[in-house]
Amino acid sequence: MIFVGFGFLMTFLKKYGFSSVAINLLIAALGLQWGTLICGILHSHNQKINVGIINMINADFSTATVLISFGAVLGKISPIQMLIMTLLEITVFAGNEYLVVEIFKASDVGASMTIHAFGAYFGLAVAGILYRPGLRRGHANEESVYHSDLFAMIGTLFLWIFWPSFNSAIADPGEKQYRAIVNTYFSLAACVLTAYAFSSLVEHRGKLDMVHIQNATLAGGVAVGTCADMEIHPYISMIIGSIAGMVSVLGFKFLTPCFATKLRIQDTCGVHNLHGLPGVLGGLAGIAAVALGASDTSTSVMQTAALGSSIGTAIGGGLITGLILKLPIWGQPSDQNCYDDSVYWEVPRWQEHDNRFHEHGGQDELEPEV
Repeated sequence: MIFVGFGFLMTFLKKYGFSSVAINLLIAALGLQWGTLICGILHSHNQKINVGIINMINADFSTATVLISFGAVLGKISPIQMLIMTLLEITVFAGNEYLVVEIFKASDVGASMTIHAFGAYFGLAVAGILYRPGLRRGHANEESVYHSDLFAMIGTLFLWIFWPSFNSAIADPGEKQYRAIVNTYFSLAACVLTAYAFSSLVEHRGKLDMVHIQNATLAGGVAVGTCADMEIHPYISMIIGSIAGMVSVLGFKFLTPCFATKLRIQDTCGVHNLHGLPGVLGGLAGIAAVALGASDTSTSVMQTAALGSSIGTAIGGGLITGLILKLPIWGQPSDQNCYDDSVYWEVPRWQEHDNRFHEHGGQDELEPEV
């Protein structure tokens, strides 16, 4: 999920495939190590950091948070900025996760609040600080082509298939882990149907939008995360997934343009619609489930505190991180060079030639005009 799912999901930009997959690998490798260290320090009750499967999974989780935020600023910041953001965000994430788990004793087995909502609003806060007026009307490279959307769909399928294991990875072995798998499975399945239906409903002539299919079909896995291991019926998880798919599609259709024009937040991948809104929905579902007695390990007050803490900490940490990343020493790309691999990568010559050919309306600038 971390290396293939997130990496390929972000390859939809026509000239940013190298960076989407390979920078994903770079920051994930850094995040796994930094997450092991920071989370280990906070959770170690002696003076040693124990490393085992659970620690490795939690480090994966911390990395997932950064990769979600990466989607909000994709194509607009340099690799150095992304590495700095990784170190800062995982540090803030670890603090919030400790607060939610150790202090509030809240239940969030699939991390709807601590990973998805946190990562989305952290990334949106950073994107807001790094707002670029020059990109307000869009950018020529901020679009997809046929094959880039197919590559992105590979990421979607990897994430969709493995999401039940993500939500059940740290659940108590036995009945709770089994419930987490089943509830996620049904939530995802219901979410797909709703996402397709609403995509057709809001698009011209009932056609489907690939952006919706790549992203909104995953929202059910996000939304059911908090209560995945609780005693809820499969039809409840299906309702949660259906609402998540609907909310995600409507968010892509109506909220993303509004965020860009009204709130000055340019969300490249639409992480607010895949992770932010469904993450909040998951937090609210967890509060309701606990209030109705589906879990005896937490209270609705603590669940509410956990949701508020995750969103508040994310926004605060994201604003501070954005101010740090705005310093000119990090080499942020210019507006003209956004969403372009050739700024940081050796791109094959035939690709550079092909790009210039299309930019000049089919007139090959390498050949004299006859």
